Amino acid sequence: MKERAKKIIKASFIGIIMNVLLSIAKMIVGLIVGAISIVLDAVNNLSDAISQIVTIIGTALSMKAPNKKHPYGYGRVEYITSQVMAAIIISVGVVSLNEAIQKIMNPGKPEYAIYSLVILAAAIVLKLLYATYTRIVGKKLNAKNLLATSTDSLMDSLLTLGTLIAGIIVYFGGYNIEGYVGCIIAALIIKAGIELMIDAIKSIIGNRIDSNMSKNIKEIINSFDGVLGTYDLSLHEYGPLKTIGSAHIEVEDRMPASEIHVLTRKIVETVYSKVGVLLTIGIYATNDSTTYYTKIKNTVKELVQSYDEILELHGFYVRDDKVSFDLVFDFKCKNRSEIIDEIKDILVGLYPGYSFDIVIDNDLSD
Repeated sequence: MKERAKKIIKASFIGIIMNVLLSIAKMIVGLIVGAISIVLDAVNNLSDAISQIVTIIGTALSMKAPNKKHPYGYGRVEYITSQVMAAIIISVGVVSLNEAIQKIMNPGKPEYAIYSLVILAAAIVLKLLYATYTRIVGKKLNAKNLLATSTDSLMDSLLTLGTLIAGIIVYFGGYNIEGYVGCIIAALIIKAGIELMIDAIKSIIGNRIDSNMSKNIKEIINSFDGVLGTYDLSLHEYGPLKTIGSAHIEVEDRMPASEIHVLTRKIVETVYSKVGVLLTIGIYATNDSTTYYTKIKNTVKELVQSYDEILELHGFYVRDDKVSFDLVFDFKCKNRSEIIDEIKDILVGLYPGYSFDIVIDNDLSD
């Protein structure tokens, strides 16, 4: 965690220095030649530097140790800093859009020089190099803030390219399209900010488990002798490097508690060592497959499969005259209670000596 934080802070510091220097250079050139698009590009670089300062602060806060008030640590602070970065970017875009519109309404003629075009070309190269660097580091560290910085830097290089093209047109053709280019730059800045805001909000609300991740975890658990199935996998992120969750495994009801204890400990250790996820394991018992209860289970399966809204049946167990099982419903299903009542009525008619306890589950993972 500490090494990860150091690398994120290092990448952010490099970005701050680069963006401040680019902002100063572009601002001076923009004011000298009277080019609003270059000035707006400079403001955009300055906002990037501020965003990276926020990234450093967020990374430092996320490293605080867990305590009684926040036992899961402060890893989710990174999601909050992403929202702050998004708000800064959107604000800059709105201000830039207003300035560009004013330039369209009151156009002037900028006096571009070759040196100004060279500076813009150099800025494009620097931004592309930094975008590549932060993309590599961000993927390696699973750092969403660095990946957002990479995307923003790539966008900046394209915006500066637009500014360069506008400058070339003014310099060689005499046509002033500064205000229009400024509007495009501002619109793209606002779009990038909104997309970053939405992504951060989704992370805070909670995203569905990555399909490859859930399938991998279930394969690992199912590989253990004695495990007859894995269900109800649920994961929660407390920052990019801290994922906690739970899952139920199905075992024979004759398995002793001492064996279950050893089995669940091995599962927890193996899953954590292979994918870095800390799981709590719950138990579903299943009856001996040679008993009469298997016939009841097969009947229930056939009945459940006739409903398109039901995705899975698990946790089936019969004890004395009580049958219990869970049903996983599609999120689109709005009449779950009615379906459950209907299934119960049918089963009671088929097996009048039994009661049926049915639990409704959500489709949490693939």
